[in-house]
Amino acid sequence: MIKILFISLGCDKNLVDTEIMLGLLVQKGYAITDDENEADVVVVNTCCFINDAKQESINTLLEMAELRKSAGIKALVAAGCLAQRYKEEIQAEIPEVDAIVGTTAIDVIADVIDAVLSGTAQNHIEDINKRPVYDKKRIVTTGGHFAYLKIAEGCDKHCSYCIIPKVRGNYRSIPMDSLIEEARRLVVFGVKELILVAQETTMYGVDLYGKKSLPELLHRLCEIEELYWVRILYCYPEEITDELIDTIKQEKKICHYLDIPIQHASDSILKRMGRLTTRKELADIVAKLRAAIPDICLRTTLITGFPGETEEDHESLINFVDEMEFDRLGVFAYSPEENTPAAEFADQIPDEIKMDRQADLMELQQMIAFEKAEEMEGKHLLVMVEGKVPDENAYVARSYKDAPNVDGFVFIQTSKELMTGDFVPVRIKGAYEYDLIGEIDNEFTK
Repeated sequence: MIKILFISLGCDKNLVDTEIMLGLLVQKGYAITDDENEADVVVVNTCCFINDAKQESINTLLEMAELRKSAGIKALVAAGCLAQRYKEEIQAEIPEVDAIVGTTAIDVIADVIDAVLSGTAQNHIEDINKRPVYDKKRIVTTGGHFAYLKIAEGCDKHCSYCIIPKVRGNYRSIPMDSLIEEARRLVVFGVKELILVAQETTMYGVDLYGKKSLPELLHRLCEIEELYWVRILYCYPEEITDELIDTIKQEKKICHYLDIPIQHASDSILKRMGRLTTRKELADIVAKLRAAIPDICLRTTLITGFPGETEEDHESLINFVDEMEFDRLGVFAYSPEENTPAAEFADQIPDEIKMDRQADLMELQQMIAFEKAEEMEGKHLLVMVEGKVPDENAYVARSYKDAPNVDGFVFIQTSKELMTGDFVPVRIKGAYEYDLIGEIDNEFTK
């Protein structure tokens, strides 16, 4: 039996594509392996969102190309964003790559591998605005207790720094019935938390139904009996409606957690970025969310060192972060992406200044995060068990405040045997940097 090694790089949206391709390959009779020495075929699902991600994808392809010379690998396939964007360059510079599969051609991955193994290699780069249809059975790679639900593809915002619309196409929502069917299928296989992702979740349904339909989708997801948590990522601040806020507040299964990428807080930089909010509007939406849902956990991401960013702009952003006290925050140093307007701006910032400004912001956020963690002492949380700490009477868990792979953990000290995916009530005893330490509290009711 032919064994395939799949390497998935980049974001959780890319991971969903990987899981769909894995499902298609298994249905076609291929076996999946995580051992590169056993693999007959290697597929690298690439990313090119920022320079670091692009470099990681290139390095992985080069590493697999080199491995192919000494191992029994019969074929190497490049898929995803980098493959879509740089097809000609990959073919010229890495001839060991046998075939390239674009972002909208994942449904033909099995046919591509069939062709490669038969000696008739063929690339599949299709219309980037092809309507996504996710009615395929996925192989969930996140452990089975949580999964990502990609509700849309592409983006219509065209921020001046972002290449995504040219790689992933215009915004295309996945039909609601298809999403509900997929969600039910995932829950049957043990998924207890669904994490909604897209380039922008808040615009879901506008292209299909003529209105923002995320609240309706959330209501329907919450009707699924064995689903416990629904988490929403990538909400553009200007698109957060009162209806969405009310839905999050009313539906008990929806985590009081929102990921709101604001990118900056200086009006001049926001305008140059092509963002649609002002500093005041950002402050207003944060205030509105916290007033409506007092225990909401807010995550955001920032870009520092954007072309033309002055020291005054940087201080404005520092002050905004200090005022807002976001619960979770990540900072990226600006990465110029070719074929984007911002890459052509004349006033590029030296890398050293970018890194210094990134460090300033992260140092401030660290202080905010540590203070917030200490404030949790004595409070009660319902957490989901992620696994056991080796050789200790302790488990790793996440609360509603913690999205997988980007936020912290709650460590539970107990001799009781727990299972991954269990929901456990805990009382917080202390904090260690970004993580919390808790003990089981059987008297706590959510």
